[in-house]
Amino acid sequence: MAVTHSWIICTRNSTASMGKAFSKQHKLTDDELVFLKNNTSFTEEQIREWHRGFHQDCPSGQLSRKKFIEVYKQFFPTGKAETFCDHVFRTFDQDNSGYIDFKEFLLAINVTSSGTPEQKLNWAFKMYDIDNSGTIELSEMTKIIQAIYEMLGADANQMQDTPEDRAKRIFQKMDENKDGALTQDEFIHGCKSDEDLYKILTGS
Repeated sequence: MAVTHSWIICTRNSTASMGKAFSKQHKLTDDELVFLKNNTSFTEEQIREWHRGFHQDCPSGQLSRKKFIEVYKQFFPTGKAETFCDHVFRTFDQDNSGYIDFKEFLLAINVTSSGTPEQKLNWAFKMYDIDNSGTIELSEMTKIIQAIYEMLGADANQMQDTPEDRAKRIFQKMDENKDGALTQDEFIHGCKSDEDLYKILTGS
Protein backbone atom coordinates (compact mmCIF):
# COMPACT_ATOMS: atom_id res chain seq x y z
CA MET A 1 0.00 0.00 0.00
CA ALA A 2 2.88 2.37 -0.66
CA VAL A 3 1.16 3.84 -3.68
CA THR A 4 0.35 7.23 -2.15
CA HIS A 5 4.01 7.91 -1.48
CA SER A 6 4.91 6.70 -4.97
CA TRP A 7 2.40 9.04 -6.58
CA ILE A 8 3.89 12.05 -4.79
CA ILE A 9 7.35 11.21 -6.13
CA CYS A 10 6.01 10.78 -9.64
CA THR A 11 4.05 14.04 -9.48
CA ARG A 12 7.06 15.96 -8.24
CA ASN A 13 9.10 14.69 -11.18
CA SER A 14 6.44 15.54 -13.75
CA THR A 15 5.06 18.80 -12.36
CA ALA A 16 7.90 20.58 -10.59
CA SER A 17 10.21 20.19 -13.56
CA MET A 18 7.83 21.86 -16.02
CA GLY A 19 8.85 24.82 -18.18
CA LYS A 20 9.20 28.38 -17.01
CA ALA A 21 6.08 29.78 -18.65
CA PHE A 22 2.87 30.08 -16.67
CA SER A 23 -0.29 32.17 -16.87
CA LYS A 24 0.12 35.66 -15.42
CA GLN A 25 -3.50 35.67 -14.28
CA HIS A 26 -2.55 33.01 -11.74
CA LYS A 27 0.34 34.89 -10.23
CA LEU A 28 1.18 33.72 -6.74
CA THR A 29 -0.01 36.44 -4.36
CA ASP A 30 1.95 37.63 -1.35
CA ASP A 31 -0.77 36.32 0.99
CA GLU A 32 -0.69 32.88 -0.64
CA LEU A 33 3.09 32.79 -0.43
CA VAL A 34 3.11 33.73 3.26
CA PHE A 35 0.41 31.17 4.04
CA LEU A 36 2.27 28.35 2.27
CA LYS A 37 5.60 29.30 3.86
CA ASN A 38 3.94 29.17 7.28
CA ASN A 39 2.06 25.93 6.68
CA THR A 40 4.54 23.82 4.71
CA SER A 41 8.21 22.95 4.95
CA PHE A 42 8.95 24.40 1.51
CA THR A 43 11.14 27.45 0.94
CA GLU A 44 9.94 30.43 -1.09
CA GLU A 45 12.01 29.26 -4.05
CA GLN A 46 10.51 25.76 -3.88
CA ILE A 47 6.97 27.13 -3.60
CA ARG A 48 7.49 29.28 -6.67
CA GLU A 49 8.94 26.29 -8.55
CA TRP A 50 5.90 24.17 -7.67
CA HIS A 51 3.64 27.06 -8.69
CA ARG A 52 5.27 27.40 -12.13
CA GLY A 53 4.99 23.66 -12.72
CA PHE A 54 1.41 23.47 -11.48
CA HIS A 55 0.18 26.25 -13.76
CA GLN A 56 2.15 24.95 -16.72
CA ASP A 57 0.30 21.67 -16.28
CA CYS A 58 -3.00 23.31 -15.26
CA PRO A 59 -3.33 26.71 -17.01
CA SER A 60 -6.78 27.22 -15.48
CA GLY A 61 -5.31 27.04 -11.99
CA GLN A 62 -7.37 23.94 -11.23
CA LEU A 63 -6.27 20.32 -11.36
CA SER A 64 -9.20 18.26 -12.60
CA ARG A 65 -9.93 14.66 -11.79
CA LYS A 66 -9.31 13.80 -15.46
CA LYS A 67 -5.83 15.35 -15.42
CA PHE A 68 -5.09 13.75 -12.07
CA ILE A 69 -5.88 10.30 -13.49
CA GLU A 70 -3.79 10.98 -16.61
CA VAL A 71 -0.71 11.60 -14.47
CA TYR A 72 -1.42 8.64 -12.22
CA LYS A 73 -2.00 6.12 -14.98
CA GLN A 74 1.43 6.76 -16.46
CA PHE A 75 3.02 5.03 -13.49
CA PHE A 76 0.62 2.09 -13.21
CA PRO A 77 0.13 1.07 -16.86
CA THR A 78 -0.86 -2.53 -16.12
CA GLY A 79 -3.69 -1.69 -13.76
CA LYS A 80 -6.82 0.44 -13.42
CA ALA A 81 -5.95 3.57 -11.48
CA GLU A 82 -9.29 5.39 -11.68
CA THR A 83 -10.89 4.15 -8.46
CA PHE A 84 -7.86 4.63 -6.25
CA CYS A 85 -7.25 7.99 -7.88
CA ASP A 86 -10.76 9.05 -6.91
CA HIS A 87 -9.94 8.37 -3.26
CA VAL A 88 -6.66 10.30 -3.38
CA PHE A 89 -8.32 13.14 -5.30
CA ARG A 90 -11.13 13.33 -2.74
CA THR A 91 -8.57 13.68 0.06
CA PHE A 92 -6.67 16.42 -1.78
CA ASP A 93 -9.89 18.31 -2.62
CA GLN A 94 -10.49 19.73 0.84
CA ASP A 95 -13.39 22.03 -0.12
CA ASN A 96 -15.14 19.38 -2.26
CA SER A 97 -15.15 21.69 -5.29
CA GLY A 98 -14.35 18.93 -7.75
CA TYR A 99 -10.99 20.51 -8.49
CA ILE A 100 -7.66 20.83 -6.71
CA ASP A 101 -6.27 24.34 -6.57
CA PHE A 102 -2.63 25.16 -5.97
CA LYS A 103 -2.99 25.71 -2.24
CA GLU A 104 -4.77 22.36 -1.73
CA PHE A 105 -2.20 20.67 -3.96
CA LEU A 106 0.84 21.97 -2.12
CA LEU A 107 -0.59 21.38 1.36
CA ALA A 108 -1.27 17.75 0.46
CA ILE A 109 2.12 17.33 -1.21
CA ASN A 110 3.80 18.74 1.89
CA VAL A 111 2.10 16.25 4.22
CA THR A 112 2.49 13.17 2.05
CA SER A 113 6.07 13.85 0.98
CA SER A 114 7.73 15.60 3.90
CA GLY A 115 5.24 15.59 6.75
CA THR A 116 5.81 13.88 10.06
CA PRO A 117 4.71 10.24 10.42
CA GLU A 118 1.79 11.46 12.53
CA GLN A 119 0.68 13.89 9.80
CA LYS A 120 0.92 11.19 7.15
CA LEU A 121 -1.19 8.81 9.23
CA ASN A 122 -3.80 11.52 9.81
CA TRP A 123 -3.90 12.09 6.04
CA ALA A 124 -4.23 8.35 5.39
CA PHE A 125 -7.12 8.20 7.85
CA LYS A 126 -8.99 10.85 5.84
CA MET A 127 -8.52 8.82 2.67
CA TYR A 128 -9.85 5.62 4.28
CA ASP A 129 -12.78 7.50 5.85
CA ILE A 130 -14.68 7.60 2.56
CA ASP A 131 -17.96 9.00 3.91
CA ASN A 132 -16.18 11.53 6.15
CA SER A 133 -18.01 10.20 9.21
CA GLY A 134 -14.99 10.39 11.51
CA THR A 135 -14.59 6.61 11.64
CA ILE A 136 -13.49 3.88 9.24
CA GLU A 137 -15.70 0.84 8.73
CA LEU A 138 -14.62 -2.50 7.30
CA SER A 139 -16.48 -1.81 4.05
CA GLU A 140 -14.51 1.42 3.58
CA MET A 141 -11.16 -0.24 4.21
CA THR A 142 -12.11 -3.02 1.79
CA LYS A 143 -12.92 -0.49 -0.93
CA ILE A 144 -9.56 1.24 -0.56
CA ILE A 145 -7.59 -2.01 -0.62
CA GLN A 146 -9.66 -3.28 -3.57
CA ALA A 147 -8.79 -0.07 -5.43
CA ILE A 148 -5.10 -0.60 -4.66
CA TYR A 149 -5.23 -4.15 -6.02
CA GLU A 150 -6.94 -2.88 -9.20
CA MET A 151 -4.32 -0.20 -9.69
CA LEU A 152 -1.43 -2.62 -9.22
CA GLY A 153 -2.91 -4.81 -11.96
CA ALA A 154 -0.61 -7.72 -12.79
CA ASP A 155 1.51 -6.96 -9.73
CA ALA A 156 -1.48 -7.71 -7.51
CA ASN A 157 -1.26 -11.34 -8.59
CA GLN A 158 1.72 -11.64 -6.27
CA MET A 159 -0.51 -10.97 -3.26
CA GLN A 160 -1.19 -14.03 -1.16
CA ASP A 161 -4.67 -12.99 -0.08
CA THR A 162 -7.74 -11.27 -1.50
CA PRO A 163 -8.53 -7.60 -0.85
CA GLU A 164 -11.40 -8.69 1.39
CA ASP A 165 -9.22 -11.01 3.47
CA ARG A 166 -6.44 -8.45 3.73
CA ALA A 167 -8.82 -5.69 4.81
CA LYS A 168 -10.52 -7.93 7.36
CA ARG A 169 -7.22 -8.97 8.92
CA ILE A 170 -5.96 -5.39 9.22
CA PHE A 171 -9.30 -4.10 10.47
CA GLN A 172 -9.69 -6.73 13.18
CA LYS A 173 -6.21 -5.99 14.45
CA MET A 174 -6.91 -2.26 14.68
CA ASP A 175 -10.44 -2.43 16.11
CA GLU A 176 -9.41 -2.51 19.76
CA ASN A 177 -12.88 -2.24 21.29
CA LYS A 178 -14.46 -4.50 18.64
CA ASP A 179 -17.28 -2.07 17.86
CA GLY A 180 -16.94 -2.41 14.08
CA ALA A 181 -15.60 1.12 13.51
CA LEU A 182 -12.09 2.51 13.70
CA THR A 183 -11.62 5.88 15.32
CA GLN A 184 -8.71 8.03 14.25
CA ASP A 185 -6.85 7.09 17.43
CA GLU A 186 -7.41 3.37 16.81
CA PHE A 187 -6.27 3.70 13.21
CA ILE A 188 -3.09 5.58 14.11
CA HIS A 189 -2.30 3.30 17.06
CA GLY A 190 -2.89 0.25 14.87
CA CYS A 191 -0.56 1.58 12.19
CA LYS A 192 2.14 2.36 14.73
CA SER A 193 1.94 -1.13 16.23
CA ASP A 194 2.28 -2.81 12.83
CA GLU A 195 5.83 -2.23 11.57
CA ASP A 196 5.10 -3.14 7.95
CA LEU A 197 1.92 -1.05 7.73
CA TYR A 198 3.66 1.86 9.44
CA LYS A 199 6.49 1.83 6.89
CA ILE A 200 4.04 1.60 4.00
CA LEU A 201 1.89 4.54 5.08
CA THR A 202 4.65 6.83 6.31
CA GLY A 203 7.52 5.93 4.02
CA SER A 204 9.70 5.65 7.14
